[in-house]
Amino acid sequence: KMVDPTLAEMGKNLNEAMKMLEDNQRKVEEENEKKYARKDIPGPLQGSGQDMVSILQLVQNLMHGEEEEETSQAYRLQNVGEQGHMALLGHSLAAYISVLDRERLRKLTTRILSDTTLWLCRLFRYENGSAYYHEDDREGLLKICRLVIHTRYEDYTVEGFNVLYTKQPVIYISSAARTGLGQALCNQLGLPLSCMCRVPCNTMFGSQHQMDVALLDRVIKDDVESGKLPLLLVANAGTPGAGHTDKLGRLKELCEQYNMWLHVEGVNLATLALGYVSSSVLAATKCDSMTLTLGSWLGLPAVPAVTLYRHEDPSLSLAAGLTSSQPVEKLRALPLWLSLQYLGHDGIVERIKHASQLSQRLLENLKNLDFIKTSVEDELSSPVVVFKFFQEYSNKDQTSHAAQTSTIQHPIISNERHVYDTFNQWLGEQLAQLVPASGVDVVELEDEGMCVRFSPLMTSAVLGTEIQDVDQLVDCLKMKIPVLTSTLQLREEFEQEVRRTVSLLYMEDLSWPGLGVVRYNYHSDGKNDDKQEKELEKINTELLKKLNDLESDLTFSLGPEFGGQKNCVYIGMVTEDLDVSELVETIAATGREIEENSRLLENMTEVVRKGIQEAQLQLQKANEERLLEEGLLRQIPVVGSVLNWFSPFQASPKGRTFNLTAGSLESTESTYVSKAQGTGTTPPPTPTSSLAKQRLPGQKIFKRSVRSSDAFSETSSISHCDDLEKVDPRAPALSPGQEQGPGQTEEPGEQKELGLAPQTDSEGVQSDKPPRDCAEAEEGESQR
Repeated sequence: KMVDPTLAEMGKNLNEAMKMLEDNQRKVEEENEKKYARKDIPGPLQGSGQDMVSILQLVQNLMHGEEEEETSQAYRLQNVGEQGHMALLGHSLAAYISVLDRERLRKLTTRILSDTTLWLCRLFRYENGSAYYHEDDREGLLKICRLVIHTRYEDYTVEGFNVLYTKQPVIYISSAARTGLGQALCNQLGLPLSCMCRVPCNTMFGSQHQMDVALLDRVIKDDVESGKLPLLLVANAGTPGAGHTDKLGRLKELCEQYNMWLHVEGVNLATLALGYVSSSVLAATKCDSMTLTLGSWLGLPAVPAVTLYRHEDPSLSLAAGLTSSQPVEKLRALPLWLSLQYLGHDGIVERIKHASQLSQRLLENLKNLDFIKTSVEDELSSPVVVFKFFQEYSNKDQTSHAAQTSTIQHPIISNERHVYDTFNQWLGEQLAQLVPASGVDVVELEDEGMCVRFSPLMTSAVLGTEIQDVDQLVDCLKMKIPVLTSTLQLREEFEQEVRRTVSLLYMEDLSWPGLGVVRYNYHSDGKNDDKQEKELEKINTELLKKLNDLESDLTFSLGPEFGGQKNCVYIGMVTEDLDVSELVETIAATGREIEENSRLLENMTEVVRKGIQEAQLQLQKANEERLLEEGLLRQIPVVGSVLNWFSPFQASPKGRTFNLTAGSLESTESTYVSKAQGTGTTPPPTPTSSLAKQRLPGQKIFKRSVRSSDAFSETSSISHCDDLEKVDPRAPALSPGQEQGPGQTEEPGEQKELGLAPQTDSEGVQSDKPPRDCAEAEEGESQR
């Protein structure tokens, strides 16, 4: 039974608050009540104050804002379970406990700190260790550096930086360490960047993500000979990128030889809690200090990181800031103390074991996939799985590739890696979007380039990743691999087809994950650069719109928002049944159609403008002639009316009509005589694409027909041409002495006047849409 009513009320309020904050279902009645709360501009503090429910409602509105509906797919809140509630309760308890009297506070904080330190040292096999709890995961290493400086420089407390000046300290970190770690340490310690030494990784033997121990040995010897003091070595038990572990056993021997401090950090330290631990990670238990990030491993929100260390002088630990005489500082361990008790030893081990099983499940499935290259340190137990899409060259391709690289080796290699980096970045983004519970992300490694990383120890407890999520991830990967291989194989063919097409321009963009980038090359006729640029943008924009209107599986876009080529059409990923030649021909034909329509509109505008000017001149001339015919007396107002009454003047009204088809002015006399407006000539047909490829039922555009063969295509094309010769009745195909059939009779004068050769409706149908087989051709001929 709860004795302290304050603790009972605190637990009750916490449960109610968490229930309210985690409730994403908002009713219509609540929407009207909370509209006032969602404001970007802070309002004044209310004088009368607000109750707890109103304040929590405000917090909920700020957490789940109005824009949540728009970004619901990309937004994912951490799954906070009951163990997370215990961690959050710890922060509330810390504030309540801090008001106790000093003696009770000292006893309570000492018990909390000693219990948590003992549990963690036993759980992670770190005997006789002390613990420092900190919010920033780099703060523990910073305090360790200060501890080592106080230890190695006895007069540092009195003389300060003067001691460091006489013998410069050196801190060694791996080149695979976290970005900016060395600079952050130097800035906080007040040391120059020359005190930080980055040790390269292996280049020939061993993992390319492990520190080169032999090279480190030579570097330390050179520093000692030059009068420097090797101070501390930061090693990795799971590098931030690939999750590889340094050779901690050999590094520990090297540190003992030169009296250096060895600090270890990394995600693989979590496996120390399991029954089976690899020898490379087990060597971390002999190091001088290690940093544990339990919050991400166990899915605990707002719990501090822990740095375990061994040191015998408590006064130096106090001087370095690893321990504090203030009891309130010791309350940092309270959320972790509550959470560890709630989970228990078995619960902690089970969570870490579950994450390791997820990585092993994925690794086993990746071994059976083609074109997937993994980069793991230990295939039996690797908490971090890094993989990438990579297509090996065949024997024939290797020979040609070797011949090419003999002359232009570096550009080909760099371009090839850039393309693979682009494709793998697209693959990682697609997998993260399709399976958000997997927690995969994209990481760039120094040697492998862009890779997809799966680190369940850092994400599974937070996202609630299960075995079925891994299986779904593998299924999505199997779906994306054929798309990647097909696109990679067709990129070169697409480039060649575009370069062979006169009206298209191939734009090389290695950062685009797709088939390629093409621009319709607009032929300018003496136009300035600004006008040509606007016309180019107009044509390519209209081309993109028309391509997207087609019923195809391809994606056409303007490319990335930043850094892409302007006035281009970007084509996305494709499948193996893509007909590249038809795609390129369609793009070129559509672009020509848009250009012809644009020029036709420009010419028509110019013709209309000139026609209006000519009509104005002719009307003005007609008015002058009318004045001469009527005489001067008829122009006088009163006299003209009397004269017109006695002797009316008969004059036919003269006007002008503009024929858009012929582009000429015509008289309106025939219109007034016949009392009806003439229909004029038939306008020319709109230029369309000449592509009329036969398709199977249900077959989409740009798809190759699986049923077609070479023999079938040859015979069908020959018979199709014969049918067209029989059916096509157009005048250019007939000699002057041949007889024209019915429906083809045209007035030669009209043809000559217009300067065009327009077809009748029946002819346009037959010429634009030829018969599909022999039976239709014969039926059409009989009808004619």
